Amino acid sequence: MGKVNKGAGAIADVIVAGAGPAGTNAALAAAASGLDVVLLDEQDAAGGQVWRKPLDGLNGLPETAELKAGNALRERLIASNVRFLPGRRIWSVSGQYRVDVIGADNPEFFEAPHLIAATGAHERVVPFEGWTLPGVIGLAGATTLIKSGGIVPGNRIVVAGSGPLLTAVAAGILKLGGTVAAVVDIAPLGAWLKALPALASVPSLLAQGAVWTLAIGRARVPVYRGHAVVRALGNGRLEQVVIGPVDAAGAPVAGSDAFTIDADCLCVGNGLVAGSDITRCLRAGHTYDRLRGGVVPVLDDAGRTSRAGLYACGDGYGIRGAAMAESAGVLAGLAAACDAGAISAEEMQRRAAPHRATFAARRRFSDAMAGMMALRPEQVRAIAPETVVCRCEDITRGAIDAAIAAGAKDLNQLKHFTRCGMGPCQARMCGDVVAELLAIGTGDRAALGALTMRPPLRPVPLEALLGDFSYSDIPIPEPAPL
Repeated sequence: MGKVNKGAGAIADVIVAGAGPAGTNAALAAAASGLDVVLLDEQDAAGGQVWRKPLDGLNGLPETAELKAGNALRERLIASNVRFLPGRRIWSVSGQYRVDVIGADNPEFFEAPHLIAATGAHERVVPFEGWTLPGVIGLAGATTLIKSGGIVPGNRIVVAGSGPLLTAVAAGILKLGGTVAAVVDIAPLGAWLKALPALASVPSLLAQGAVWTLAIGRARVPVYRGHAVVRALGNGRLEQVVIGPVDAAGAPVAGSDAFTIDADCLCVGNGLVAGSDITRCLRAGHTYDRLRGGVVPVLDDAGRTSRAGLYACGDGYGIRGAAMAESAGVLAGLAAACDAGAISAEEMQRRAAPHRATFAARRRFSDAMAGMMALRPEQVRAIAPETVVCRCEDITRGAIDAAIAAGAKDLNQLKHFTRCGMGPCQARMCGDVVAELLAIGTGDRAALGALTMRPPLRPVPLEALLGDFSYSDIPIPEPAPL
């Protein structure tokens, strides 16, 4: 196939959206089967959030298992015949299938009969008073600073929320010489002990977690289990974090005293939300799965959706972790190759077998970690009326409750009443929590589904879509005869 020109389109056999562990392995598997594959990603290098590449020219960062795995993946990609196009922001998907992107130059589009969506996940933060203060960042944002730039996000840092990212971020800060004032884990110690047999099913990952935990212990960082952030305080920026005990469901314990920790940075996150934007935009069948990160497409065991030629893999389509994302990517790439006639069904099954085995071996560990990160309804129920929930449009919990009382009964109606989800993030930050608030009134979160997804999938400036032109380029018709 020819090289893509400015503002032009190109044809391929398969388009893969997202170059994390899942998408890159999907592209490699499809290309190894003889297909012409275009791999698109918004970042400058493959690897995704988990195996993020450090910034160019940055030396001296600690070598981690994630960095080694990412480098190995990037080397495999360079050695392949996959057409990897970094720095492309996908803003529209349509047809069967056309993908429109914005890159460094003018708009481009790509067309293929097979599209693999591997767009990863985004973090969830359950709102609390003061969460919009400067100095409060997400755990995933902190991870990006640590992995890409070797940057500690503050001088005195509180790490709070739920799931394995807590210990990973705290240990990463300590490794770079930073100060962690406290780790605040919503899960009680008993929840971790209960999960221990499942975690032991993957000894290497359990050992990694133990190394992080020991590093936190050696630094004598206070760890508050069964606690959550009550509010963040500061005059113009974060100065203090107030935390208090919660019960096993995530609800504040009545009558218990909260206490304050001095800090100039709070890294907080409450799990991940599956980024199923592309499959939702193309109206594939979806279901709600609290354990897997929300609304996810219905897939067969090879990643096929309900639409012919459309596949999905990785954390964007069910939170399972990097190892399972790799295998899911290979399965989706093989399924696309089989459906395109590049390999036989028998060859697909033969090559898929070890990756299905990986899925089976990692399932218990994955389920345990996903359970730690799943949204806790009682934590959402405890959001105060004056707390901002949709930060793009500055919509409070009280305004959302008022809209529900006024008759908003589904997510799109609530969006119409309040503007929740109409801002630049397109409900990525608030959508899961807003749906949970609506479910408090309706009683059925699964029945609410998700907000309707439409292009643009990501904010894009109008000038980027217009490209380079002058007024002399605009055709002016001849004057009509008098």
